[in-house]
Amino acid sequence: MAVASPARTTALHLLGAQRRRGARARDLMRGAREMETLGRKGRALATRLVLGVNVASGELDRRIDSFVSRPGSLEPRVRDALRLASFELLYLDTPRQVAVSQGVELVRGVQPRAARMANAVLRRVAECRPEVDEAREAVSAAAAGTRIVVTGEELSVASGYPMWLAERLVSAVGIRRAAGMCACALEPAPIYVAAGKAGVEGVEALLGKAGLEPAVSELPGCWRLGAPAGLSRSGLLGTCDVVAADMAAQMCCRVAAGTGRVLEVGQGRGTKSLLLASLASQLGGEVRIVGCELVASKARLSAARMESAGLSAVVSCVEFDGTRLADEDELPEGLRGQFDSVLVDAPCSGTGTMRRHPETAWALGQEIVDPENVDSLPSLQLRLLRAASSRVAVGGSLVYATCSVLPEENSCVVDRFLASEEGRGFVRGDILAAPAVAALDEGSRVPFECNLNERGEFQSTPARDAFDGHFFARLIRES
Repeated sequence: MAVASPARTTALHLLGAQRRRGARARDLMRGAREMETLGRKGRALATRLVLGVNVASGELDRRIDSFVSRPGSLEPRVRDALRLASFELLYLDTPRQVAVSQGVELVRGVQPRAARMANAVLRRVAECRPEVDEAREAVSAAAAGTRIVVTGEELSVASGYPMWLAERLVSAVGIRRAAGMCACALEPAPIYVAAGKAGVEGVEALLGKAGLEPAVSELPGCWRLGAPAGLSRSGLLGTCDVVAADMAAQMCCRVAAGTGRVLEVGQGRGTKSLLLASLASQLGGEVRIVGCELVASKARLSAARMESAGLSAVVSCVEFDGTRLADEDELPEGLRGQFDSVLVDAPCSGTGTMRRHPETAWALGQEIVDPENVDSLPSLQLRLLRAASSRVAVGGSLVYATCSVLPEENSCVVDRFLASEEGRGFVRGDILAAPAVAALDEGSRVPFECNLNERGEFQSTPARDAFDGHFFARLIRES
């Protein structure tokens, strides 16, 4: 009798733990001891399976349910196992016989009497592979520009994304860029890092010594890792010698960086705070960064990271609701007064980072990005931007950023802000004129220039072998 491999067994265990806890896949994998017991190839397979099942969960369920007599009666652990095996059958290059056999053994391990059913279902799922291959070929051709028409169904099947989201991507960024997003949806995103307290000159040596195979990117001080699996085990993140941040996120920080007083709204775990502090040091002059974060646990974690990085005297972390920044009577002392630079890192749909957060695609609902819905993300984003604008000094900059590709959260929010009472004193600023961007040589500015839209805003989209989808706009307060 065959035995399920350790990598697949580990992946199944992690999927079950994620379902029960409602946790993020990457967070679970990062702290999973069983992942550490796998070899390099085993870890890579387990990671690919867990992330892939998350991205394509709805599409996988559609296939499975069409071949099960009573889909609603499937025991959750059995469904986890069927999803895992179905993903391998439809999207990976595992031989069909192996994927079916391993899937049956996974099911047998959680519910022995369901093994025969699993065998029948998985064999039927395997017959759908030609349809998936055809869709992926069509989408890849559209991404390359050799095909000008691709259907929403092809985009959905190729990526595993819901149909409505695939179609929304087309309306948001056009067929070619949407196809590019869908073509790489099931592939690992590149891992980029920046210098932390080790300093730019010392980082590359540390990364090389850890076996992470660093390669210099187009952006100075930004490295892409050729062997990123060992990053968390290297200890470099915990000591803040290195900061893990997508290249587009690092580019955003270059636009927002400055000296004097800097306010970061939506500080989170403090990753951008570390980058802003490093860039301010490179620019010269004194800086005082104040982070505003609504979630207490994140504010505490950010404060701990600043202490570890030796930046407690430069960066402070304040727990406060960013939508109340205009309420002078309620402001904590650290948030009072005007700032030379304000970064609003707004909560968003995350449609630009779905490769890193695979749960996003099937967790989103269309109503969450509807500007007419008062409880939607665009409504919250506008409230944050209007409130944060009150903290910007005359002549200062206001940078609005998301990791979304949807215009409802990006350009439309900026337009609505500029049309509001709070936005009347602001004008669009030149991203390339931001101090930490203007200081770059001509070649290093190319990634910025290639992603500027007709309004001068930055909008990238995920693509094979490239950074994530981020948006940011720079506004200047004239009065």
